[in-house]
Amino acid sequence: MNRWRSIGITLAAPALAIVLSLVITSLVLLTTGTSPFSTYRTMLNYAAEPRTTTLIINSAITYYFAALAVAVGFRMNLFNIGVDGQYRLAAMLAAAFAGNVDLPKPLHVGLTLVIAVLVGGAWAGIAGLLKVYRGVSEVISTIMLNFVATGVVAYLLTPGRLAVRTEGSNNIGTKEIPPSGQVPGLGLVPDSQLKVYGLGVLAVLVGFGFWFLLERTRFGFDLRVTGSNEEAAVASGVSVRRMVVISMLISGGVAGLVGMPDLLAVDGAGSYSLDFPAGIGFTGIAIALLGRNTAVGVAIGALLFGFLDSSSLILDLEGVAKEIVLITQGVIVLSVVVAYEIVRRYRVRAEQHEVGRALGRTTPAEEVAA
Repeated sequence: MNRWRSIGITLAAPALAIVLSLVITSLVLLTTGTSPFSTYRTMLNYAAEPRTTTLIINSAITYYFAALAVAVGFRMNLFNIGVDGQYRLAAMLAAAFAGNVDLPKPLHVGLTLVIAVLVGGAWAGIAGLLKVYRGVSEVISTIMLNFVATGVVAYLLTPGRLAVRTEGSNNIGTKEIPPSGQVPGLGLVPDSQLKVYGLGVLAVLVGFGFWFLLERTRFGFDLRVTGSNEEAAVASGVSVRRMVVISMLISGGVAGLVGMPDLLAVDGAGSYSLDFPAGIGFTGIAIALLGRNTAVGVAIGALLFGFLDSSSLILDLEGVAKEIVLITQGVIVLSVVVAYEIVRRYRVRAEQHEVGRALGRTTPAEEVAA
């Protein structure tokens, strides 16, 4: 199979998933008496506004970290369902540190990020150790650790421990992060009063590091081989236990960065409080699947989900239920599974035909497979 055809088949799965989701969403809109074309046009026009464009990019940055964290595990054939608990616990402890110290800006920001990475990695590492030494499925352990993390956060986020009450509000959270711990925004969108998260630069670096680690290093090769075939990895001298633990540590470390762009932004959250965004980790699973666990694919998926989230804000004003976006996102996840299976079968048949031609005969694909 030639290179361009292989690339086309690779891109066909996410493209087919998006098309299927649009068709199903359009049918849902039609059953409610709403024109799909006018709805999509309204969303696109709203997304083109400078302020909305900035919101889309900021959402995509946050989603990108979450999806990369999931993708690391997926490439190892591990399902890290605990990104949500990992980033919330990491964000709270990192915010508590950042709000109680006053250091030079580079050191202040750097140490805050290091703490977030270490906490996220350590929390995911628990699931890795349980899998290696006790045979506990990482799916079960990471889901349970989400609930444990919620309890830990609730316990620590009380006055007298790591939280203080917000003046003039019933909300409670960690101390406000001083200016030395904040990251200035980037004016990437002309005419927008909002700034793109400054840690968007870090997202690009992490994405490049993800690609380089998996595609250009021996460790990445061992990780991919272990995820594809453990027996082959063991035969080549790879320690599967070691790879599992390291993969979970890396996945959790990236997950620890999910809440940092908003937390450290000059106009962002400023502290970890009761209304800090939750559920981003589960969205990251959908984006990682859509992006096929690649750095570029995940970036495109993150932008798509950022667009859906931000552009949905205009739907209520136009008389369209914004929940249609949730339907679209859910259908995308289901469509990804269907589309990948269709493309996988097509790829197998195409490779079988290639084998038949290489052997100088036109044997049907079924006979070649047999």
